[in-house]
Amino acid sequence: MTSLTTVPEGATPIRLRRTRYLLVCGTVAGVLFPALSFGQAFTRSGFDLRRHALSSLTLGDLGWLQVVAFVGTGLVAVAFAVGLWRALRPGRAGTVGPVLVGVYGAAMLGGGIFVPDPALGWPRGAPAGLPAQASTGSILHTVCGAAAFLSLIAAGLLFARRFAGQGRRGWAAYSAGSGVVAFVLTALPWSEESASIRFAVGAVIISGWLVALSWRAREDAA
Repeated sequence: MTSLTTVPEGATPIRLRRTRYLLVCGTVAGVLFPALSFGQAFTRSGFDLRRHALSSLTLGDLGWLQVVAFVGTGLVAVAFAVGLWRALRPGRAGTVGPVLVGVYGAAMLGGGIFVPDPALGWPRGAPAGLPAQASTGSILHTVCGAAAFLSLIAAGLLFARRFAGQGRRGWAAYSAGSGVVAFVLTALPWSEESASIRFAVGAVIISGWLVALSWRAREDAA
């Protein structure tokens, strides 16, 4: 059975070791955001995951923690993309796959730089409803969030093709399933009342897939 990664001809042990270190960043990226986000969601007074999006944690006195979650995840995701680029090329998904993961990382960086508007009573003192007009920063945060989700959804479907071509049906099904479920949860026109929960579940799904991809790539590069 072929491996996920491709060892470049003439690769040195030092280069391979560095590539594996970069591939570990995928695990860090997949764990960091959910860990910091849900750790705050269940401990910050006044935050209600049924009403408030995880992105709203960037607001308030401890908002810097969620900014760290976004920016830190973005940085290590970009590093992971570099590792995939070095490990997969040449080969199916060897170029577009790492680029999509890199787009995810860049979008997460943007999500930390631009923050949503206070709304729905969060943080304390914020209006009870939604703002009449969204700020530029809030719009850019939404764009970055959409780019982050869509890039990893597309990556999941792309790697599903790669795994299927290698005869790894389980991995192919998992990658495709993660992408499809995340798309259904975040892109289809559901009720706004369930948006925060759906996007939180979607974040867990794509983060879990990122961890799995990191593990698979490291195993094949060992």
